Amino acid sequence: MKPISDKDQQVSYLKERLQIFLEVLDAIDPETTELEDIDRLIQMMDDLEQKMEQFNGRSEA
Repeated sequence: MKPISDKDQQVSYLKERLQIFLEVLDAIDPETTELEDIDRLIQMMDDLEQKMEQFNGRSEA
C-alpha cells in the first residue's frame, strides 16, 4: 500500500477513521460493554494517534 503523503488525503483518511471510531463508540451499550470492546476502542485511538504522528513526520521531512 502506497503511503499517503498528500495533505488532503491525510485529512480525509483521518476524518474517515474518526467517523468509524465515533460510530463504534455510539453503538456501544454501557450496560453490556465487555472489556474487549473497551480494548478495541483504545486500540482504534492508538492507531489514529500513530497515523497522525506519521503524517506529521512526513510533512516536516
